[in-house]
Amino acid sequence: MKRVRAEGFNPVPHTADDTARLLAGRNVKAAYDALEDEYTALRAILSARRDAGLTQAQIAERMGTTASAVSRLEASLSSEKHSPSFATLRKYAAACGKRLVISFA
Repeated sequence: MKRVRAEGFNPVPHTADDTARLLAGRNVKAAYDALEDEYTALRAILSARRDAGLTQAQIAERMGTTASAVSRLEASLSSEKHSPSFATLRKYAAACGKRLVISFA
């Protein structure tokens, strides 16, 4: 099956060397570092859902919400538009059979 790309979307492949070169730039590194916490949280919740073997719809059912709400929650962690509450993160963790743990490094 051939993949259809959205009009105007043409991803550019890049290597680890490309990433390292980009991060050597002060402005790019600062922007990347500013989002590190959000990406860490996103990786954690996506890993929890994957490890539990659950879909967004299954998580939503366990949380008592909709699949679109779970999708927005997961998407919100990769943007600076909204941060989920601790209560929401606790519900998400419980839906995955986990508990929310917060630490400072």
